[in-house]
Amino acid sequence: MRMMLRGMAVATVLITGAVLNLKYTDGAAATPSPGDESLVHSSAQPAANLPVGQLRMSKAPMSIGNPATAAALDALRDSRPSVLAMATPATAGVPEVNASTAPRTHHTAYKVKSGDTLSKVLRRAGAQPKEAETAIRALKGVFDPRKLKAGQSINVSFAPSGNTDLKDRFAGFEIPLDYAKRIAVAPAPQGGYKAHEIERDLKTQHVRAEGVIDWSLFKAGSDAGVPAKVMAELVRAFSWDVDFQRDIRKHDGFEVMFETKVDENDQVVHNGKIVYAALTLSGERKPIYLHTLKDGRTDYFDDKGQSAKKALMRTPIDGARLSSSFGKRKHPILGYTKKHSGTDFAAPPGTPIYAAGDGTIDLAGWKGGYGKYVRIRHNSEYATAYAHMKNIKRGIAKGKRVRQGQVIGYVGTTGRSTGPHLHYEIIRRGVKVNPMRVKMPSGQKLKGVELTRFEETRNAVNTQWASLGTPGQQLAQR
Repeated sequence: MRMMLRGMAVATVLITGAVLNLKYTDGAAATPSPGDESLVHSSAQPAANLPVGQLRMSKAPMSIGNPATAAALDALRDSRPSVLAMATPATAGVPEVNASTAPRTHHTAYKVKSGDTLSKVLRRAGAQPKEAETAIRALKGVFDPRKLKAGQSINVSFAPSGNTDLKDRFAGFEIPLDYAKRIAVAPAPQGGYKAHEIERDLKTQHVRAEGVIDWSLFKAGSDAGVPAKVMAELVRAFSWDVDFQRDIRKHDGFEVMFETKVDENDQVVHNGKIVYAALTLSGERKPIYLHTLKDGRTDYFDDKGQSAKKALMRTPIDGARLSSSFGKRKHPILGYTKKHSGTDFAAPPGTPIYAAGDGTIDLAGWKGGYGKYVRIRHNSEYATAYAHMKNIKRGIAKGKRVRQGQVIGYVGTTGRSTGPHLHYEIIRRGVKVNPMRVKMPSGQKLKGVELTRFEETRNAVNTQWASLGTPGQQLAQR
């Protein structure tokens, strides 16, 4: 029995010596010198005389409770030369490389300018023409570079060449598509370049907020922590039926529940669509719910299943101020009283203008005092007109079909105008009517199976709203 224990102790110390030998050479295998070997054997001698109980308590070779191991470790520390001392003349003077200071690939963002191609952007960044064209060819089947738009960013990468006399070498590029997706092109192991789409792993959360309007709806939303983009979407969703210049009163209120996308650190990277919202105006509550129809279309409906959309929008522009109403007024340029045949919305130059409803472009171009002008025929009864534009959107021309909410131009001050604004007209049976007061034709009303499906959506949203408790709480959905 004593001989068996002595053999176990010697094996333990031998294993320990092997581990220590690797540890003290930073992972590089080394052949023990004859002196090292004798050290291990001599260190093992006292182990044979240890009490049996003390040997049993040693759970692992490196246990600090093993005297044999401790003796071997002390001997090695005292007698083994350091790694630097053992280095040959060829390696002794080589400085240690710090991974944090090693040269790395660097990335620079470049904006796409009007008239740019992807090749132009890459060459402007410093890529050689041949390299740029090879990398662009890798996009085939993944992304069409002709879809790039002015103002979009491209992140171009360069890596150290390994020679201080040479410039850094081109190492690919990335095209961010949105908050979650990007196209990456990088050197392939077999040569050339490889393109692939990368999608971030994000969670969807819902946020609840509500507030009382004291000064303005946007101010109340900001005070409740609602992003401006979400408030703009709320205004757009209700703009079919609410005159935000006249219908909003002090002490009116709002409720909203919207999606956010968060990363692995629970940081919000995108504020998404509104799932539910309600306005309380002069004591009357107007709720809307986001619902996806059987055919895949998504829209807002009130609590009875009536589409929040009307055939025409009352305010086909975001965040504008009503600067002049429909009716008689003293013309700011002509100086005499004249009927104002539309509604003016003051907004910064370049603000997008939307088609108030589905229809066909009846006129697009210059029209006297109206300046740059677009008129849309919606049906045999209704038409809408938009004047003083800075620019008409490319592709908007007579005979072109447009969808409700589609951008048709941008706010300007062309024609007989004193400042940037949209002059908006609704024409009914050839007569210009007040856009803020005309009774709009109603939108879709859900029935049958579609109404039942909507009611399930509405009830689920109401339950979720209640489960979020106090405003500002969040609930991870997936």
